[in-house]
Amino acid sequence: MRKSGWLAAGLAAAGAAWLMRDIPAALGAAPAGKRAERVRRSPQFDGTAFRNIDPTTVPPAGEKKPIMRDLIESREHRKPHGQIPVVTPSAKPLSSLDVVWYGHASTLVEIEGRRVLFDPMWSDRCSPAAHLGPRRLHQPPAPLDTLPQVDAIVISHDHYDHLDMPTVRALVGLQSAPFLVPLGVGAHLEKWGVPAFRIVELDWDESVTVAGLRLTVTEARHFSGRGLRRNGTLWGSWVVTGTSRRVFYTGDSGYFPGYATIGERHGPFDLALIQIGAYSPSWPDIHMTPEEAVAAHLDLRAGLLVPVHWCTFVLSFHPWGEPVDRLWREAKARGVRLAVPKPGERVAVDQPPLVDGWWQSIA
Repeated sequence: MRKSGWLAAGLAAAGAAWLMRDIPAALGAAPAGKRAERVRRSPQFDGTAFRNIDPTTVPPAGEKKPIMRDLIESREHRKPHGQIPVVTPSAKPLSSLDVVWYGHASTLVEIEGRRVLFDPMWSDRCSPAAHLGPRRLHQPPAPLDTLPQVDAIVISHDHYDHLDMPTVRALVGLQSAPFLVPLGVGAHLEKWGVPAFRIVELDWDESVTVAGLRLTVTEARHFSGRGLRRNGTLWGSWVVTGTSRRVFYTGDSGYFPGYATIGERHGPFDLALIQIGAYSPSWPDIHMTPEEAVAAHLDLRAGLLVPVHWCTFVLSFHPWGEPVDRLWREAKARGVRLAVPKPGERVAVDQPPLVDGWWQSIA
């Protein structure tokens, strides 16, 4: 090989190494020690991995259309044709229960003077590598260092679009709040520099009180994993209970009968933050369709529905605006109160703005 060839190969190898430099740390860590002991004692752990109560199949039996064909055929409509409107969040609360959606699943709930931040994800890509993977379709509505001080940082599960290493590392210094996570997820956080005293791990139906709020991990129908191994950590939904206000967050989940049980045990809820995007016939058990999201909302006995897990990243084959179009139609048909804020828009739960279809002109 000529000297120029060796040089080009060396530069290519160095470039590849640079692109992949974040991956080992971003993969996180497996539960060990006392954390692993808690995992093994969990009723959700079958001895080798966590499992759903309702069995899940990915892809479902009888699925005929290959996923790659879906990927190719739907490429044209998976992104908006115009710029997504982003609102700079207002700092002043409007009521005793406000919500600010920052895009995808990242949401700030202000409840009775306390603040809970769900699944913060501020990176440009949801991936273990900073230069690979699904890229944002809009910028975060506010820089991470402008967020107000929160009382709890809540994680639903360890997938990259919900648990983001650079965001977590930044929040360690910017915030003093504890990180509340399902079982096993704390191993990732400790590897990334979160002090052990700021990590609270919970199994389904376990609770902790933080700043006067009771936070409970509840069932979800999903899976976990950041590397080749799946389901080594738990996933969950969350209930936040104040003195008189209640909030539910689905995390990622397929539809399942447990929503009615959660509604009976913990509801009724003033607000439900419900996943509506990234569904597909190829994985029907782990992400809800918009119609299933409305059914879950009714099962939960919730008041206002605010959709999350759409708009920001392309993670499935459906058209970009389809989830919220279908949700709006189903909510109207079934008499469900709905708010569809722009990223960064503050919503007072008791007086939400009318749905205006802001996304339709750019879909």
